[in-house]
Amino acid sequence: MGWVVMSERELNRVEVLAQVDDGRLSVDNAANMLALTRRQIFRLLKLYRQDGASAIRHKARGKPPNNRIHKAKQDYALSLIKDNYPDFGPTLAAEMLAEHHGFKVSRETLRKWMQDAGIWLSRRQRRTFHQPRLRRECYGELIQIDGSDHHWFEDRGPPCTLLVFIDDATSTLMHLEFVPSESTFSYFGALEAYLHAHGRPVAFYSDKHTVFRVANQGAKSGHGMTQFGRVLNEFNIEILCANSSQAKGRVERANRTLQDRLVKELRLAGISDMEAANAFLPDFIDRYNAKFAKAPRRPNDLHRALNVAPDRLADILCLRDERYVGQQLAFSYQRLRIILQENEITRGLPGKYVDSYEFPDGRLEFRWKGVSLPYSVFDKDQRVTHAAITENKHLSAVLEHIKAEQDKTPPKKRRAGKQRSRYEPTGRRNDGWNTLADRKRIADRKASQGCDN
Repeated sequence: MGWVVMSERELNRVEVLAQVDDGRLSVDNAANMLALTRRQIFRLLKLYRQDGASAIRHKARGKPPNNRIHKAKQDYALSLIKDNYPDFGPTLAAEMLAEHHGFKVSRETLRKWMQDAGIWLSRRQRRTFHQPRLRRECYGELIQIDGSDHHWFEDRGPPCTLLVFIDDATSTLMHLEFVPSESTFSYFGALEAYLHAHGRPVAFYSDKHTVFRVANQGAKSGHGMTQFGRVLNEFNIEILCANSSQAKGRVERANRTLQDRLVKELRLAGISDMEAANAFLPDFIDRYNAKFAKAPRRPNDLHRALNVAPDRLADILCLRDERYVGQQLAFSYQRLRIILQENEITRGLPGKYVDSYEFPDGRLEFRWKGVSLPYSVFDKDQRVTHAAITENKHLSAVLEHIKAEQDKTPPKKRRAGKQRSRYEPTGRRNDGWNTLADRKRIADRKASQGCDN
């Protein structure tokens, strides 16, 4: 015989019909229990008596639906998706098929097709699990760095950024510093303070902020390294970029703790600006580390001595680049036109590259093989500004001259249509006046003013 698949509703019908067939239940009661009419009960009872319980099963069970999409159309849609939209989700892929290929299919049907073909994974299948990472064994082996934008002074001051350096092995706060924003120079200043206080660690662990990582790794131009990465390379410090926030969870959890504890302590201390807050941070760091720092698995301190002269340190912690020198001993830098002064060194520089140094204090320097080159700045915007000021100085004199000439020039005759004086007539003839009375009135006015007729 084999198995017969039936639904719960169909099984309930079989049970009721069996009771009616045995005489234990009336047709009216069966109709009320199954919410059917008497005619339907008699029809189902006839089928039950002829073919048994399997006759009550729905006749379309196990058969293909009448509105199914042909297999060839399904294959055609999947081939279009594989060729043109391999990384599209079902919703967007359905829109693209309807818009560009005239193939209309519901997104849920397309989702099932894509899942069966292995093109699309469900949310559960796409879920990733971040396994906990063991701490580094030694102090100074890995330092996690991050910037936390927050209203650190609440409503007492503007929001700013707190740069956080934390040791991975011990969760020790190594350095905190308030800065206006996450910028290259901000990290340069924090890095310099860290190096003077602790030395050079083995590696830094950060996110993929543009300070630490070049956004377009496939770009043909550039060196594929940020300014901060260049500085760490010169210090022989490795830089690692995390792919997720969970990967650098220690500094993220420290940020969350600081956004609670540090904000409240700054409030109690009445601090509302970055300068006072930076002076407050060393004492806060000592109390924080005494409470939350852990002992490393190994007692070794892997920090190395800095061993860099102060002048050399200034040349490292700056923005450095190269500029191509044209035939006029000139090149562009930050919307400025730099013109090198002609001397024995610069005469041979056209067609070559010079090194540019931009320091945190705004100083700008250009060097050729370590030798500083004298230069002048040709600022197009500044030139226009100076020209405008010069013209304004001459303008006052010109205006005074024009005013003096206007005072010497007799007033012009008024044009028709403008307001006339009370001595002028209201109408016109060929001779310009309306009546003899108007002429007499004008003659009297001239006589009173001492004028000749």
